[in-house]
Amino acid sequence: MMNKSCTTIACLWLTSFFILSVAIPMRPQLTPDFYSTTCPDLWNIVRNEVLNAMKDEIRIAASLLRLHFHDCFVNGCDGSILLDGDEDSEKFATPNLNSARGFEVIDKIKNSVERSCSGVVSCADILAIAARDSVLLSGGPFWYVNQGRRDGLVSNKTLANLAIPSPFDTLDTIISKFDNVGLNLKDLVTLSGAHTIGRARCTFFSNRLFNFSGTEEPDSTLETEMLIELQNLCPQNEDGNTTTVLDSNSDDLFDNHYFNNLQYGKGLLSSDQILFSSDDDETTSTTKNLVQYYSHNQRIFFMEFAYAMAKMGNINPLVGFEGEIRKDCRVVNSQ
Repeated sequence: MMNKSCTTIACLWLTSFFILSVAIPMRPQLTPDFYSTTCPDLWNIVRNEVLNAMKDEIRIAASLLRLHFHDCFVNGCDGSILLDGDEDSEKFATPNLNSARGFEVIDKIKNSVERSCSGVVSCADILAIAARDSVLLSGGPFWYVNQGRRDGLVSNKTLANLAIPSPFDTLDTIISKFDNVGLNLKDLVTLSGAHTIGRARCTFFSNRLFNFSGTEEPDSTLETEMLIELQNLCPQNEDGNTTTVLDSNSDDLFDNHYFNNLQYGKGLLSSDQILFSSDDDETTSTTKNLVQYYSHNQRIFFMEFAYAMAKMGNINPLVGFEGEIRKDCRVVNSQ
């Protein structure tokens, strides 16, 4: 007669499942309330520090957002871009050298957080929250930042040079770099909308102004009046350090104006304009449609941007007992 509590096979299965569940613990997951008891004032602290930094320099919002982006593309979102070190550190990689900025703001946030809850919050989480607040305080969308990341122990210049998308990359190369970290073509277009705020140095777009791709002519996709303005701003044989806004006529406001510009040949970087003007008909039909869609639907762009940022923030995080919680975002604890 069958036992009412369980059959022999069922009991064996349940016992095996219990043993396995104990022997193989679940990998910890990022959650938006990770510090709700250990550091309940975290979000207010970060928000206030980002706000103060933006009052001193509005441009810092774009810089903090970019730091998070460049961090996540190298070994995942582990705060490795924040590490000082010799010339092998990510700070010396071509995409970051004399370009990545905002480290002092992260230091200040970390110090404030440490005074409230010492040894609890990772630098990687601080950077992720600061990036969100930079967008929000610039007029962009809110999203819940999942937390629980731990800080990496290694900064990898070589990987940074290979993994971080460049303004000079072809569309296929950029797509490949996004795919390598689990982000798709839609994510690429959506996250490129971050260029609605921020500035770029002449060195990152002067290749379009005089001798584009060895043609001895400017980039034909660049709008004429903008071309003349940029040629005057960035004359040949200068040091390339002069800066200008990425999103003309909408400098510091996070909105969908960036996508409007692309439709009129006013994307500053080559990697921006190819989303609308690339010769790759099959791929560009997708990116072009998204550019047009976002240019007419700011609400949808905001929703998709928030989703894509949350997705990017989940790239290979260190969790549980991996990595460490750095006391100083610039050095590993053993130093």
